[in-house]
Amino acid sequence: MVCTPAFTSRGPRSNGPCDPGTRPSADGAGTAQPAQRHTTHGWPAFSGSGQNVPVTESTSTEPPALDPAIAAMLKRDEHGLVAAIVQQHDTGEVLMLGWMDEEALRRTLADGRVTFWSRSRQAYWRKGDTSGHVQWVRGVRLDCDGDALLVQVDQVGAACHTGDRTCFDARVLPAVVGEGSSGESGG
Repeated sequence: MVCTPAFTSRGPRSNGPCDPGTRPSADGAGTAQPAQRHTTHGWPAFSGSGQNVPVTESTSTEPPALDPAIAAMLKRDEHGLVAAIVQQHDTGEVLMLGWMDEEALRRTLADGRVTFWSRSRQAYWRKGDTSGHVQWVRGVRLDCDGDALLVQVDQVGAACHTGDRTCFDARVLPAVVGEGSSGESGG
């Protein structure tokens, strides 16, 4: 099975988990080491085995890299990753936390769908390709220190892999509620 894009009114959508992997460098410098890519009409083509094995077809040119000005603002961890907080754009609800390297951020900014680097799978994954719980990008912001992203989305279905609306629904910790009003500034 070759994955080909389906075009909708909201932009291109893949027919499954057909995402090639590149890996942040082991030296922590944050440069991605690209996997061999084969494309169909400019989109990565992979077998339907679920193991991200490239389908042999003609190789096209690599997609453009992340804008160097944006890349220069990122402060990555020792694995070349930046935390990405995902928020529902219209309600402000915090949905989940994921991790991005430069390539995941480039894909997110260019495709209109959120892509993460999965630390457990050691591969890219585009939210919703297997579950149908798509995150449509509405905006992306970089925090003042450059070490966290805020990705504002229109979430379709559950954001959490457990089926909960958010990844923060199930484990509420006991905390003393402060007495300050919401208008007070902290220090």
